[in-house]
Amino acid sequence: MNNRRLIQLKEIAETQTGPFGSQLHEEDYVSVGTPIVTVEHLGETGFILKNLPLVSDDDKKRLSKYTLEEGDIVFSRVGSIDRCTYVSKNEVGWLFSGRCLRVRINQKANARFVSFYFRQKYFKEMMLNISVGATMPSLNTSLMDNIPLHLPLLEEQNKIANFLSALDSKITLNNRINAELEAMAKTLYDYWFVQFDFPNAEGKPYKSSGGKMVWNEELKREIPEGWKDEKMSGWVDIDKSGDWGKEELEGNYTKKVICFRGADINGLNGLAELKPPVRYILEKNSSKILKSHNLIIEISGGSPTQSTGRLAFITDATIKRFEYPLICSNFCKPISIRNKKLLYNFVYYWNSLYDNGIFFGYEGKTSGIKNLLLDSFLSSYSTVIPDEKVVNQFYDIMESIQEKKQTALAENQQLSSLRDWLLPMLMNGQVKVGEDKEPELSMAAEPKIKYGK
Repeated sequence: MNNRRLIQLKEIAETQTGPFGSQLHEEDYVSVGTPIVTVEHLGETGFILKNLPLVSDDDKKRLSKYTLEEGDIVFSRVGSIDRCTYVSKNEVGWLFSGRCLRVRINQKANARFVSFYFRQKYFKEMMLNISVGATMPSLNTSLMDNIPLHLPLLEEQNKIANFLSALDSKITLNNRINAELEAMAKTLYDYWFVQFDFPNAEGKPYKSSGGKMVWNEELKREIPEGWKDEKMSGWVDIDKSGDWGKEELEGNYTKKVICFRGADINGLNGLAELKPPVRYILEKNSSKILKSHNLIIEISGGSPTQSTGRLAFITDATIKRFEYPLICSNFCKPISIRNKKLLYNFVYYWNSLYDNGIFFGYEGKTSGIKNLLLDSFLSSYSTVIPDEKVVNQFYDIMESIQEKKQTALAENQQLSSLRDWLLPMLMNGQVKVGEDKEPELSMAAEPKIKYGK
């Protein structure tokens, strides 16, 4: 028997939009304070913690109406309105921005279950269908309050939520391990190539142990003797372009590929779940297929608080994770590293510049969209070229770390695919979770409900 009932969201939740622009501006952000999550930080299994803006204690008190509690669900209110994130105990006390909307579930439903319900493909499509706005879809509390939900009894909600949460918890654990590995890698880069304390011939820190340093006029700093500088344009070849192809097999568009967009950069870097679309390109454009040690740079997009220039890189382990060849979209630029052993030096130097906001100074606008002036940047910036021995040591260490990270990301892909496959069947009663927490097939099925505008 299918014990599901049709209700409206307002029967089990309260909705709240974020603070208006007049209540909070970028100039209110501080270097130490309480995080405020924006649309850019909404991930499926948790918030994307990179570049979280912070507000002062005084602003937190002033904006206390917009504080997050465990079990809240934060939606994107404008643009990508199908994005939402469940608030865990680690984010209690944080705030949410004006482009977001908070859903607070009451005791009549399991908040974790409802958050999974929101992640169904049909639900996301329904959200887009009911949205308002001629040029950009948007939501408001009235629309959210009247959204129809088809929910099972609370006891079944609890079982389903526990089962799916176990899968998400494993994904979160893998992400935490990868974050630690990445932190170690970045620290090592800083020691070796910023502070110049790479191992000398005796295995001791070079600069701290009295290694000879010489002044470099181009870099305006001392660097180790024997090292040199080079413009970043000398590190790379721009020998490919992006492609978008077709959504379906059509005419000569027969080459099936996975296409990475700017929105997939965080996923490629392990900061969010990765769900790039499958596309079809012309066979003659196979030269655009990404290879190991290629880089992908987001050259169009960004936001007022996020510059263009986000970067991801491809390794053999990355390629093995996907069934079809990889390309990137036209909003990204693929580039090749001339000396493959310098891949990680380029990546960490680039990311340090990105984190320091350098790319805001290399952006133009076309039809309101920000574009990275890539050639101008590459020809403007110089960086240090280490000697071959140190480069090879660093590369080998980074390769080992990346292999571990890619293994965890591959497992995450399998877990998220399993979860997404089970999700609609658990939600409509075709699959049930037994007392042993293992799903069991059931003949129960609910009629499909169609929603119009």
